[in-house]
Amino acid sequence: MHQSLLARRQHLLAAIGDAVAVLPTAPVAVRNADAHYPYRADSHFLYLTGFTEPEAVLVLDGRRGKSMLFCRAKNPDMEIWDGFRYGPQAAAEAFGFDEAHPVDELDQRLPELLADVPVLYWPVGRNAGWDARVAGWLDAVRARARLGVDAPSQFGDLLLAIDEMRLFKDEREQAVLQRAGQISAEAHVRAMQATRPGRYEYEVEAELLYHFVRNGARQPAYESIVAGGANACTLHYAANNARLNDGELLLIDAGCEFMGYAGDITRTFPVNGRFTAPQRDLYEVVLAAQLAAIAAVQPDAALDAPAEAALRVLVQGMLDHKLLDGSVDGVIESGDYRRFYMHGIGHFLGLDVHDVGLRRPGGQWRAFRPGMCTTIEPGLYVRPDDRVPAAFHNIGIRIEDNVLVTASGHHVYTDAAPKRIADIEALMQAR
Repeated sequence: MHQSLLARRQHLLAAIGDAVAVLPTAPVAVRNADAHYPYRADSHFLYLTGFTEPEAVLVLDGRRGKSMLFCRAKNPDMEIWDGFRYGPQAAAEAFGFDEAHPVDELDQRLPELLADVPVLYWPVGRNAGWDARVAGWLDAVRARARLGVDAPSQFGDLLLAIDEMRLFKDEREQAVLQRAGQISAEAHVRAMQATRPGRYEYEVEAELLYHFVRNGARQPAYESIVAGGANACTLHYAANNARLNDGELLLIDAGCEFMGYAGDITRTFPVNGRFTAPQRDLYEVVLAAQLAAIAAVQPDAALDAPAEAALRVLVQGMLDHKLLDGSVDGVIESGDYRRFYMHGIGHFLGLDVHDVGLRRPGGQWRAFRPGMCTTIEPGLYVRPDDRVPAAFHNIGIRIEDNVLVTASGHHVYTDAAPKRIADIEALMQAR
């Protein structure tokens, strides 16, 4: 057990006071018939426990300052089929819980634990089945009212408190995130080296997945986008089954999950290894916007500062290349730029690709603080349009990196994947 797990639970115990908090992990999900999706623990649960088995529940008892795990009992017969199970005793020792019990005892023990507790926290409204289960515990406590036992009368969403904790990555989390970013960046390099006209998007995707798994990242952090030519103008393109054509660009948005943490990188490059003049023109605009946005990631700067910096560069580029008419301020005010740039500048990154944390608490932009991790990913997407120069039709470009906020500024930890035109072309010509 790493000590940060214990520290997180202790922090949350102190925050809830005399309350009780209940946090289940994710359920097993059926893919089809009797086949299941690869199991992935709930991110909030994983953050507090490090425990990756299904059918588990964390209970925090604020009155006693104790953490309890409810998990599957040891079962040698089932372990023959499904593999090792910790069981309560070994799980308590390995992960530092004060108590651990078979998960089958949860419904029996919780009404006792909730007696005379003023406040109950759980992921309110996130799962109808768990809301109903909590209601059953409360009814069991209320049934003892004539004996002088009070049920909780106040309720709170536990995940909101955990979200704020997860926003700031400790040193161990930063190291794991950077390893996820390193593996992901290396996979993009491999994909560039493997790309040639005539191959298919899924062949390049296979290079990414190979490198992920080869380096201990068994799963992608999200469904990989490998989008050649016009497909790059579909933001969440996922078919990955088209032929790659000479003279077109290939946009890859892909990252691995390593020890639960996500990498998230996008690179756009020419299938044949050489940018055409129109591709080069728009690519340089997007790269300049990304560099301006990254420079704006600084401690105490507002979270919207990178978006504002990137947008002005993108709009100026749209005007310079006749995608739009007018002035920078006028286009921004009208929102006309959304024809070619319709998404935000990025998102928090951590145990989830789109990681948790309020961006505008109280309606005001939060400031960057050391330990935050964000993506920076401007783009331009030009679908065929009579109002747009034909040379730019079907060009989709996005450039994305992972950026850690530090005490002195920021650290881009995914730049092992080249993004400057000269570097991309040199790498691809050396294939």
